[in-house]
Amino acid sequence: MSRLLNIVRDDVRALAAYHVPDASGLVKLDAMENPYTLPPELQRQLGERLGAVAMNRYPVPSYAELKAAIRKHMAIPAGFDVILGNGSDELIAIVSTACAKPGAKVLAPVPGFVMYAMSAQLAGMEFIGVPLRTDFSLDLEAMLAAIRAQRPAITYLAYPNNPTGNLFDLDDMLAIIREVGDTGLVIVDEAYQPFAGTSFLPRLPEFANVVLMRTVSKLGLAGIRLGYMSASNELLAEFDKVRPPYNVNVLSEAAAAFVLEHAAVLDTQADAICAERSQMAQSLARLPGVECFPSAANFLLLRIDRPGLTGTEVFQRLLQQKVLVKNVGKMHSLLENCLRVTVSTPQENAAFLSALQSSLMS
Repeated sequence: MSRLLNIVRDDVRALAAYHVPDASGLVKLDAMENPYTLPPELQRQLGERLGAVAMNRYPVPSYAELKAAIRKHMAIPAGFDVILGNGSDELIAIVSTACAKPGAKVLAPVPGFVMYAMSAQLAGMEFIGVPLRTDFSLDLEAMLAAIRAQRPAITYLAYPNNPTGNLFDLDDMLAIIREVGDTGLVIVDEAYQPFAGTSFLPRLPEFANVVLMRTVSKLGLAGIRLGYMSASNELLAEFDKVRPPYNVNVLSEAAAAFVLEHAAVLDTQADAICAERSQMAQSLARLPGVECFPSAANFLLLRIDRPGLTGTEVFQRLLQQKVLVKNVGKMHSLLENCLRVTVSTPQENAAFLSALQSSLMS
């Protein structure tokens, strides 16, 4: 077996598999999911729609009807199309595969979404992380210097950023996009746009080197795994050559099309989450020894700042009380003693706050 395993790339063998903890019986606040389901009547209608799907047939690989619905409901600029993926992860992999020329590099601010670096590595590209400032804003001069020195094929800008939750300064982003110019792509990742109150999408036609990426996961459809990206039709045509022909299954396609017909329900849920985010941030700000950072996403990043108590210890104490959050303290030095918590229902948020208060006690 050891000889067989030697067939696998050394860098892959050195990786740890993406770990998803078992959340059975826990208040699950670790994965930025929308806690709300569809209303019962819409659930019934969706069941009928899915029951009529021809599961014996392959999906139509163009996904023309669903893409038209996305262009309409998500206000994709006129003249721009979209490519669909099995979540944002597959879209990131598609771009990486398409751009993985020998010596090509990927650049992104760090801490950021882990799949930017992982996808680059799996495609054989070098990943360059440029640290954010201590307030999690872009270090513009460092970013521009890295772009000039490295000329990356792909630069990622998450808007807002995960795991920090903040929106980067728009002028800084524009400076980066212009510095990259026609030597690379800038991926503006708007996975959390429903909670941000702003979007780069209307400016997409201004920049030929920008690809805008989104997912419906955070909006309330994490289970169907659907992402989409928009860019110039010339770029999309190249990416489409890499996309697996049947990458979105017929049930996901039908579910997404149905829910887009009732998008107002998801918009209302997003509004409720934003209101809870504000209430939760205020409650956290009143807790001594807890620093809560501003967020434009559906989660909050907080730092434990109490003598003799680490973020990992608080994470474990929360877990003992059946509350699961994300311990991000080891992701990057800027995140030392930090936890990321999904904003959920009023009941689950109250359970988290109560558990956190008791976890902070010596």
